[in-house]
Amino acid sequence: MDKNKMTREPLPLLCIVGPTAVGKTRISIKVAKKINGEIISGDSMQVYHYMDIGTAKPSLEEREEIPHHLIDIIDPDESFSVADFQKAVFKLIPKIASRECLPIMVGGTGLYLKAIIDQYDFGESKADWKLRERLKIQVDKYGNEMLYHWLKKVDPAAAEKIHPNDLKRIIRALEVYLTTGRPISSQKKLPPEQRQSLNVLITGLDMNRKRLYERINERVDKMIEQGLEKEVGRLLEKGYNPEHVSMQGLGYQHMIKYIQGRYTKDEAVELLKRDTRRFAKRQLTLFRRDNRIIWLNIEDFSGEEEIVEKICSLAAGELS
Repeated sequence: MDKNKMTREPLPLLCIVGPTAVGKTRISIKVAKKINGEIISGDSMQVYHYMDIGTAKPSLEEREEIPHHLIDIIDPDESFSVADFQKAVFKLIPKIASRECLPIMVGGTGLYLKAIIDQYDFGESKADWKLRERLKIQVDKYGNEMLYHWLKKVDPAAAEKIHPNDLKRIIRALEVYLTTGRPISSQKKLPPEQRQSLNVLITGLDMNRKRLYERINERVDKMIEQGLEKEVGRLLEKGYNPEHVSMQGLGYQHMIKYIQGRYTKDEAVELLKRDTRRFAKRQLTLFRRDNRIIWLNIEDFSGEEEIVEKICSLAAGELS
């Protein structure tokens, strides 16, 4: 058989990344309409049912306009790892391409992007909830700093990329090390037979930091107006444990502490704004390390339509 016939034709994939509140959702929907695309959510929180306001999901109307994937696929007490995400996306890309549509992955979860673009082998390891609980007990006794110093000893490369206060990622990195015996930073790439041949274009949306922080503050105020407190209250009424990974997300942990009386409402809102600004800064720091991303500063364009035109033009040139 001709070796050329055996070679898999690379499948196109457009990625639109950037920090929270920069406007990825609106722009990606407009791009998808213009170039016949389907959107794959690259957001680690939008997979959960009943968590709409705090995760800033596209509205039902927006999802009716353009097909969206990996939104509302599991309950808040279920686990969904980066390995699960990778498997799901590798199934979705050829399906979308077979419909003669362009797969468009949109989100701000940097590890999800790397899982698809760099195709790391995350193995079959599942979450070890008992180990996580033991690590959280250590945090309660000795604080975040002790775990962070431990991580610096066993996996300095991972520690360099994780903020000392990012307890969720610190625990996850230690969990991987303790359950697999290898650092999370030493993930190997998938073997050739499991890799998906992709032709990828990554665009990144950015804006002036001061304006981005203003938009984050405005978004938080809007979430409160839309009923974030009631959304979190309903989740607690349904019996979802505040310790679930889903309930540790931005907004949810803050409202839980308000409902429990640990914060006043004003304190919860201000801390949510602060923590979201810090999260956006970490997102940008991580994305800036990837020189494959073509950055588009929103303020360099006359409006969203011009940004959409630019992305479509880049896609036509790189993914045709």
